Order: sequence, then C-alpha cells, then structure tokens
Amino acid sequence: MARGYASVDGIPSVLRAYALLFMAAARRLAPLLLFVLWTMATVVLPGSGEGGWQQSGPETAAAVMEEERCTVERRAHLTYSQFVQHYAFLKPVILQGLTDNSRFRALCSRENLLASFGDNVVRLSTANTYSYQKVDLPFQEYVEQLLHPQDPTSLGNDTLYFFGDNNFTEWAPLFQHYSPPPFRLLGTTPAYSFGIAGAGSGVPFHWHGPGFSEVIYGRKRWFLYPPEKTPEFHPNKTTLAWLHEIYPSLAPSARPLECTIRAGEVLYFPDRWWHATLNLDTSVFISTFLG
Repeated sequence: MARGYASVDGIPSVLRAYALLFMAAARRLAPLLLFVLWTMATVVLPGSGEGGWQQSGPETAAAVMEEERCTVERRAHLTYSQFVQHYAFLKPVILQGLTDNSRFRALCSRENLLASFGDNVVRLSTANTYSYQKVDLPFQEYVEQLLHPQDPTSLGNDTLYFFGDNNFTEWAPLFQHYSPPPFRLLGTTPAYSFGIAGAGSGVPFHWHGPGFSEVIYGRKRWFLYPPEKTPEFHPNKTTLAWLHEIYPSLAPSARPLECTIRAGEVLYFPDRWWHATLNLDTSVFISTFLG
C-alpha cells in the first residue's frame, strides 16, 4: 500500500490503532461529556420542574445514567419480618408503598419552603468525605444563589451542600408532617436530616450507622459497598469526579451496588456500609438515621 502501511481487512493498521485509542478515550470521557450536555440542556427557570425545583431535560445525561443499571432490590409493601430477615443487617433495599408523604411533599415545594423558611439561617457543609467546613447563611440565599448544577472541576471542599445540621425547633412545623418508614432496629433512636441540593452535587464515599433516605423531589443516584470492601476514591473529590475518573476503569467485580432513587422511594442502608450520592436533578430529600 501507499506509504508502506500494513493493512488488516483493508484498513491501514495505523488508522486501526488511532480508532482504538479514540474509542478508549471516548469511554473514559463519556460521563463528563454527558454531564456537559446535561448542564446545557437543564432548564434554568426558577419555577420550572416539579414543585418549582429545577429539573434536567428528558434527553440528558442524567436520564441516560439512570437507565444504565440498578443492582439494588426494589420491594413493595415489605413486611417488618421480611425486612429484618433479608435486609436490616445484610444489604440495602429500596422500599416502595410503605408511607404516604404527599402532604409533606406539597409543603416542600420551592414556593412553600421559601415562604415558610426563607429568612431562616441554615448551616451548609462542604461536600467532601469529612465535611470540615461549615457556612451559615439565609435559606433563601442558598436556594436563589447557590442551588445550581455542579461544576465538574470543583473540589468537595469548594462545594456547599444543605444536608443535616437542621435546627429542629425551627423546622419542626415541616417535620411533623413527615411519615418515616415504619421499621426500627432494636436499641436505635430515629433522627431526621433534611436536605436540598443542586443537580450534579452529592457526597463522596463515607459510612455511618444504618438509616433510610427518601427522595421528595428529583432523583438521587446511590453507590454502595459493604463494610469489608473499601472503595477507591479521593475524600476531597466530588462523586461526579469519581464517576468520571474512577468508575469507568472498575472491573465488573469491583463495581458498587447502585441505583437511582426516585420521588416517593426510600433507600435503606445497613450499618457501616460505604455510600456515595449523586443528585441527578435539584433534589429535596430527607433521611432517617437510626442512631
């Protein structure tokens, strides 16, 4: 052939090599490219989406990611004995149909929360594994100025996140309308942790005691490892960075359990299970920790 190139099936070997390199690079960059498309497609009107919270468009990376895989069981109308026997101390499960939080959901619309709690000072945490930094500011300022899609290049300690650190006296008028999952573990006391976070945000891998997490608006993707299997991650890099940099290179046997939790669903995670989260939309959520 011209220039002395070898040929395989009629394709010059140098072109085949470039094609293989391009395909390998494309696989590694796919999550980041999809996120860029997601961010460009996101509707930015404050009143858009369910409950007035900003949502991703239907043909976004979030939707593609959501359909990719779910390796956590979904169980509807699970009994307490089934919960204790199969999940409480063994593995995560997604619970459906146990409670009706439609009233709580209505109260968590953007308009209602700003009207009721806009002037309240809330405490934000940095979205890294150890959450060292805390910042206090009015809830309305957080919603209107900081609740935006995650910058893929931001570090965890540069990302402020409203979750936990709730003033239970101030938020009691809202929490009294929430119906938690009816399951309890002997010797534990439930405690609520309420949060709102922008699309692409999340908390990197960490662990603590058992608990439930319910999505009220939006969608939240979870990645989970059992206690004996420490995940590969950087404690100051976001879940979005982990998804781009580490997840694509994981062997199938090294991948976490994962699934997307939708509004009205509750994820249960057992004691000391590693977990990281990624909000696919602007998400409103509440966790019940069993301390």
